[in-house]
Amino acid sequence: MTGLPHTYDVEVVGLLVSPVHRYDGRPAGAVPPQDGDRVGRVEVRAGHGVVGDRYAGRPAHRDAAVTVLAAESVEALAAELGAGALDPLLARRNVVLRGAEVEALRGAEFSLDCGEGVVVLRGGRPANPCAWLDTVLAPGAHRGMRGRAGVRCAPLTDGVLRLGPAVLASAVPLDPARAGEVHRVMPRPRG
Repeated sequence: MTGLPHTYDVEVVGLLVSPVHRYDGRPAGAVPPQDGDRVGRVEVRAGHGVVGDRYAGRPAHRDAAVTVLAAESVEALAAELGAGALDPLLARRNVVLRGAEVEALRGAEFSLDCGEGVVVLRGGRPANPCAWLDTVLAPGAHRGMRGRAGVRCAPLTDGVLRLGPAVLASAVPLDPARAGEVHRVMPRPRG
């Protein structure tokens, strides 16, 4: 038990571990091969990240080693663009959840329990979309995913995440009905 007061039943619909950068350089016409990056289970280590991922253990990514995305964000984008079904794993986030208002987790501690040990994360800055999304998802996806492309997180405990049902516990209340909405951060007033 993590002591986080708000709990939600969610589903882990995608997991990705990328040993190399797939969207390197300027966007091109073809989707780069991604065989083997999609997995059914990932190991997360505190202060390190997702075992086997290119950002794991890198000091510059210590507070952003795990990326989390709401599947509903990509579904809302697809509806807005009239693009048909889009694959949320092409956004290249480590964890794709269904039923979680992921963008509200910026700056908040939360946990995911898939039945193999609770993974505690601290949500940080937005996982901003890259220009490749216009190529791999649909024209307009780069702009359309701004404010809902996920959250970069610091892993605070060791644990395992796997595809399927999970329990998300959060320090802040979430509204799963808002999972696909754009979340804008208001600039801090200077003073």
